[in-house]
Amino acid sequence: MGLMGDKVRLNSPPRTETSHTGTDRNTEDAAAISALGAQLLRRGDLDGAEPHLRAATAAGDRAAANNLGVLLHQRGYPDEAAGWWRIAAVAGSAAAAHALGRHHRERGDEPAAHYWLRHSAESGHTLGAYALADLLEHRGEDGAEEWFRAAADRGHREAAYRVARIVAAQGARARDGAREGKPGKSARPGEGESGTREAAEKAEHEAEQWYRQAAARGHRKAALRLGTILERRGELKEAGRWYLTSAKDGEARAACALAFLLRDAGDEESAAVWWRRAAEAGDGNAANALGALHADRGERQAAERWYRAALEAGSDNGAFNLGLLCAAQGRVAQAEQWYRRAAYAGHREAANALAVLLLQRGDAEGAEPWFSKAAEAGSVDAAFNLGILYVGRGDDRTARVWYERAAAAGHTEAALQVGIALLREGDEHAAERQLRCAAGGGSVEGAFRLGALLERRTPREDVALGRPASGRHEYEEWYERAAEHGHRRAQVRLGMCAAARGEVVDAARWYRAAAEAGSAHGAFNLGLLLAREGSEPEAALWWRRAAEGGHGRAALRLALIHARRGELAEGQRWCARAVELGPAEVAERAARLRDALGTELTA
Repeated sequence: MGLMGDKVRLNSPPRTETSHTGTDRNTEDAAAISALGAQLLRRGDLDGAEPHLRAATAAGDRAAANNLGVLLHQRGYPDEAAGWWRIAAVAGSAAAAHALGRHHRERGDEPAAHYWLRHSAESGHTLGAYALADLLEHRGEDGAEEWFRAAADRGHREAAYRVARIVAAQGARARDGAREGKPGKSARPGEGESGTREAAEKAEHEAEQWYRQAAARGHRKAALRLGTILERRGELKEAGRWYLTSAKDGEARAACALAFLLRDAGDEESAAVWWRRAAEAGDGNAANALGALHADRGERQAAERWYRAALEAGSDNGAFNLGLLCAAQGRVAQAEQWYRRAAYAGHREAANALAVLLLQRGDAEGAEPWFSKAAEAGSVDAAFNLGILYVGRGDDRTARVWYERAAAAGHTEAALQVGIALLREGDEHAAERQLRCAAGGGSVEGAFRLGALLERRTPREDVALGRPASGRHEYEEWYERAAEHGHRRAQVRLGMCAAARGEVVDAARWYRAAAEAGSAHGAFNLGLLLAREGSEPEAALWWRRAAEGGHGRAALRLALIHARRGELAEGQRWCARAVELGPAEVAERAARLRDALGTELTA
């Protein structure tokens, strides 16, 4: 135990302090002897320092008494050291009071520790203020923040870090209160949610300043947290500098965070270096990242080695990733083992993956509890999968509950299923909200269905007029988003919109895209467009493709072409196909034409 807590600092006697006995000359001699003893102690020469410190202590030098306590503590005589610290503390040495307080805390005598640490802190001793704050926080008593601030103001970096943690926690509570609509402690009466939010922002800003102060003094955890704040704010360059500072000081989490920044910036090789450094220091996240890096490169043995290292570091993700790796290699039994290990440890996505594996094997009963466990733990995918499971059982009501839960958490396909259900119920406004969530989240089908809903609700006269003055109708924008991702029905609808405006080239482009992807409607409409442009032979080719794909109207068009050409037997064949395919109106016309062709053939 030293006077500075984590480092020994020896005190020279204050120049204004006088001995309790003897003359000024004796005091000067004691001070000189004390200074010599302190110098020898600082060099580690305990044997040389001890007689000088004892002599100066006997002459009444309180700094010597304090340093004698330090020497005896280093020799392994803590009780004797405490005796000298007490003498020095009673004589007014704040450093000795701090050392004595720490001695009592180590012995479990917190009341005595509190007494001496407060004495030290109130005398202006920085380490005493920090140690008192730490004790108060440990005991859950008021005043810890005040003394941490006092020590931080005097340059104590750990105290600055602790103040930052306290203030950050206050900001988080205020932020939570703002989300729940509850005023925070620092919000003035009548300010409500805005005052709480303002208090949260103020606390977060103050916390950042304290982290910055501690980091500037070499506190590696503060540098890590400062980097995290800056990265969250998008200030990546400065965040990287603080991560680098912390990582160089041995903070594995900072090395891992720095590696992710480098990876995102495209420097994968440098990222691998820092991940390796962090992983070798025991960081499970870094080991998992290295495993993923090697897996992406196809280096599966290296990936497995790092995933196992992550597991040994206590990361459940290691087991989950090993399961994914085995599943990708077709080692299903091993994948199941790893998934189970991670799932039993509480890894929700492993529980979901295990359930999917069991469901694929036909074990729906075994899958359900794992889906439920994962969903209850917050897995959005598991909630969606439960919806699919219950749909398969014909239990649409329970499926709807899980779909809604997943949709509320942002699952796009779940939002799509809820939107479809609402459309069936006729609640178009609620359906629109869900479909917007699905489409906005990237669901191609959601974009198409949203477009169809909006088009249906657009007055016919507005559709007939074509583009609105502000540009395209909104439903066309959603159709296009779906069409660009290959949605055939959206491509057909876009073609119809363009054709209605007379934009033949665009209409043909979208019809052709749909037709070439296998859409019978796209092929039929493309044929109509070509026929109107005078290209009936090419139109017939697309109608044939549409008819072969089950399009009755296309079959009827082919029958008419062959009838005009006098190819009566071929015309009858396509009439028969049109009757078979329908719809009713087409079937009726095709039947009449078939009968007429038959009469002509037998005439």
